[in-house]
Amino acid sequence: MSDAELLEFHRNLVSISSLSRHEGPIADWVQEFLCKAGAEVWRHGDSVIARAGQGPKLLLNSHLDTVPATNQWTRPPLEPTVVDGRVYGLGANDAKASVAAMTSAFLKALANDGPCEVVLLLAPMEETGGGGTEISLPWLMAEKAWIPQGAVVGEPTQLDIGVAQKGLMILELTERGDACHAGNAARLGAVNPIWNLARDILALEAADLGPPHPRLGAPSLQPTVLRGAEVHNQVPGEALCVLDVRTVPGLTHSALLERLRTSVTGELRERSVRLEPYECDERATIVQAAAKARPASRLFASPTMSDQVFFRGLPAIKCGPGVSARSHTPDEFVMESEILEGAEFYGALMGAFAEARS
Repeated sequence: MSDAELLEFHRNLVSISSLSRHEGPIADWVQEFLCKAGAEVWRHGDSVIARAGQGPKLLLNSHLDTVPATNQWTRPPLEPTVVDGRVYGLGANDAKASVAAMTSAFLKALANDGPCEVVLLLAPMEETGGGGTEISLPWLMAEKAWIPQGAVVGEPTQLDIGVAQKGLMILELTERGDACHAGNAARLGAVNPIWNLARDILALEAADLGPPHPRLGAPSLQPTVLRGAEVHNQVPGEALCVLDVRTVPGLTHSALLERLRTSVTGELRERSVRLEPYECDERATIVQAAAKARPASRLFASPTMSDQVFFRGLPAIKCGPGVSARSHTPDEFVMESEILEGAEFYGALMGAFAEARS
């Protein structure tokens, strides 16, 4: 794939609508493209999985889906346009730049029969919290008996090397009281659950969330959604708060949840606790190979989620072209030079990984 063909491939990806949970058309298109290139291709749901080359087992993983475009876009989101080297379009940066760059590197491995045995896993539903890599990676390992010795999760990181990321717990805190007319509450001695919920929230603000991580820093907890009565003149029978908890290695989600429960009087229950924090040993071959392939890259830890969370027990980095701050923004863009640099990096990584594993 020449540079011109790579950039055209990227623009084609951007032009295909692939909202999360609606990735069928883009998966079909990518599957057909890879089959025509002569790759061995498997389909698992709307995940497209292809294998090429020989040698150490390296997995290249990114996602095909996007978030919806907001009404603040000033350009047609699905009509990629290039201005001064910037490619504008929905998903151009997150993460179709990584998809294109990884596909280019994969095709070179296919043409040259190496230097690694590379599997390209392009998954759906990353933006909606799982259902793509989360189920296709275990399928690949169990049904195809293909266990990666190293993995790269393609996300816009400016080609810096993500070796850790925070986990996520979503919790619901509920206090119950006595529903009644607000004007009668004091006379009736009614319990307004909002007062107790407010005390719980303040207690959680001061709660001990466990020790900080050397790279990720401290865990964090933020109340994000509040719900009580629907009208101003009613004391609710129940008040609820949704909590966004970002976690770090060192304290399991179950242990942290029990710790938080001791700080509140209300009921604290799980909405989602499966997304544990992830950390890759900096001495792992995939980390060292990536650093060798691009010495200018720095190691970093990410406060945001990605499919890297599903690689627990496997050595995986998060690394790709583009800039995270552009993701999900109106008039999202990526530089053409960043896509080309990404493809060059993934190609160099294959060589460095194979050399380190030999």
